Amino acid sequence: MTDRIHRRIHRRIHRWARSVAVGVCVIAAAAGWAVWQEIQSAPPQLEFPRLVAEFSEPNGWFDTDNLISNEKSYLHVMRRLERAGLSGGVYIGVGPDTSFSYMAHIRPSVAFIVDIRRDNLLLHLLFKALFLMSRNRMEYLALLTGTPAPEDLAQWNQSRIDEIVAYLDGQLASSAPSIDKRLQETINGFGVPLSAKEMETILRFHAEFMGKRLSLRFHSTGRLPRSYYPTYRELLLETDQEGRQLSFLAREDDFQFLRSLQQRDAVIPVVGDLGGTHALAAIGRWMRDHDHRLSAFYVSNVEDYLFRDQVFGQYMENLNRLPRSDRTVVIRSVFGRWGLADSAPGYYSTSTTQNLDEMLTNFSSGKYRTYTDLLR
Repeated sequence: MTDRIHRRIHRRIHRWARSVAVGVCVIAAAAGWAVWQEIQSAPPQLEFPRLVAEFSEPNGWFDTDNLISNEKSYLHVMRRLERAGLSGGVYIGVGPDTSFSYMAHIRPSVAFIVDIRRDNLLLHLLFKALFLMSRNRMEYLALLTGTPAPEDLAQWNQSRIDEIVAYLDGQLASSAPSIDKRLQETINGFGVPLSAKEMETILRFHAEFMGKRLSLRFHSTGRLPRSYYPTYRELLLETDQEGRQLSFLAREDDFQFLRSLQQRDAVIPVVGDLGGTHALAAIGRWMRDHDHRLSAFYVSNVEDYLFRDQVFGQYMENLNRLPRSDRTVVIRSVFGRWGLADSAPGYYSTSTTQNLDEMLTNFSSGKYRTYTDLLR
């Protein structure tokens, strides 16, 4: 009788312990699922200096300083980007701050700025530092141009870009040394190894902006500036073909979005040849590993040079390796009188887009033997 009672008690204790264990597992699983969801929804923690180093190729050369764009038509593609329904994903672009306006519109989760010149990487470290040092776009432009910022900064958040430009044009320049130390400290905090000469180059770039301010123009080595090169002021005040001011500094929320990308190290400058074998391939592998797709690729007029250097085929192979969707587009700029449908009176450059899948299909079928074939 006693043994039977003991067995019943043992079975009841065993059932109770098993139910408690199951309950604990369910609670733990639920907690684990919640943590996993939180991790998945959080922005990626990018290792900024490591990615800059691992994705970059040896420094190349080009005969321009490229501190600002010479593409006055750069905003003419905005309606095309809207019609393509592009949003999120990865953005890749070349050159100075032109990409910021496209990024502000597309709102990517990560962006890579790929350029053959290491000087362009140094320029983007300057831009990154200014984003982090600025509370709003007024302060950003004031720091960039060495102009005293107004005391009532917050009141400028709703101002039009032409009002901000008018304020800056009406101010005298401030002294440079007071900001140089802050810039160096901020840039050194990024963790990208820089030589003393490279830091001097960054400060020289900044001095160019402070010296010429909003009248700065694109400059080519050994060539006089062309009459159609816009000033930085003109680029800021430029509109799309419907008269909308859509530069990244035209609206405060666009600036703040870009500032947030820079704060979480999600704008990665890379030294790379678009017709090379490393930079774009490394970015493509990273995108596949992180399940990212390309939204837009801003190539400027680099494709012209890729044809000249006979590496356009490698460029197309690099593009084909980038994860994409059926909406992914290439944004290009064309100089000269090509009679393109997107050309606008009074503009020497034409900015346009092309669906990437269409471009790759045309290339594989042999339609792009020259730069002229690509454009027409």
